Amino acid sequence: MTARIISGTEIAAAIRSELKLRVARLKEHGKVPYLGVILVGDDPASISYVKSKEKGAQEIGVHEVTIRLPADTPESRVIQSIDDLNNDAEVDGILVQTPLPGHIDTEKVLYHISPEKDVDGFHPVNLGKLLRGQPCFLPCTPHGIQQILVRSGYDPAGKHVVICGRSNLVGKPLAAILFQKKKGANATVTVVHTGTSHIPNFTRQADILVAAMGSPLFVKADMVKDGAVVIDVGVNRVEDKTREKGYRLVGDVDFEAVKEKAAAITPVPGGVGPMTVTMLLQNTVESAEIKAGIK
Repeated sequence: MTARIISGTEIAAAIRSELKLRVARLKEHGKVPYLGVILVGDDPASISYVKSKEKGAQEIGVHEVTIRLPADTPESRVIQSIDDLNNDAEVDGILVQTPLPGHIDTEKVLYHISPEKDVDGFHPVNLGKLLRGQPCFLPCTPHGIQQILVRSGYDPAGKHVVICGRSNLVGKPLAAILFQKKKGANATVTVVHTGTSHIPNFTRQADILVAAMGSPLFVKADMVKDGAVVIDVGVNRVEDKTREKGYRLVGDVDFEAVKEKAAAITPVPGGVGPMTVTMLLQNTVESAEIKAGIK
């Protein structure tokens, strides 16, 4: 058995097509969704990620403005930029690109964003609402994983989902999303991590296995149940002298081996990655719809 390859690129494209229609409807009501992005410093990965947000926003008709600040910008100046966006009635979503320079308290900065404009979904108010099952902006990567599962026909309802990794970015919020008594969720969720003994004992029980621990090729074929659905969140550089750049990207799953055992699997790149920016845009459009009274 060779696994079906689930393309996050194709699913993201389908969602963006839907978002274009929603943006067009907003414009008929005189509202253009507005995303404000704050980028501090010149980290290459952050710059690349912000450019992908700019491109995605342009594609679907969202107005996006990036505030670029030098790496030595004082924390107070970053917070003032957030205040300016918080107080601008036209702004629907705010994103502060991380990582931030070391002299800036990341949590202090992120928590300063108004929960109503927190389209990244990581303000404590939104995370609290998520845990309680109340309406809120869902964190983008976990929400993207849920959409991958639902839209590719692998509804988590009634399934045993095992998540490898307990990060605040993926593992914890994904667990909170998938165990809710809601459509597209209602799963039994187990989270394993660096403190878990005999991790394979758990992963082999998974109907849906999510690898999000940041460890290249960690999940081997003997850790996966026959016919499982495997979602690989990891993006890791490994040395490869045959490549022009001297490295290649791999996930947290041994893709070539596991694809011969799983029913379906996401690739790296082209799996979960494209969904993150798309869900950020969806949150921004949703925020605009709430303001316009058409949600």
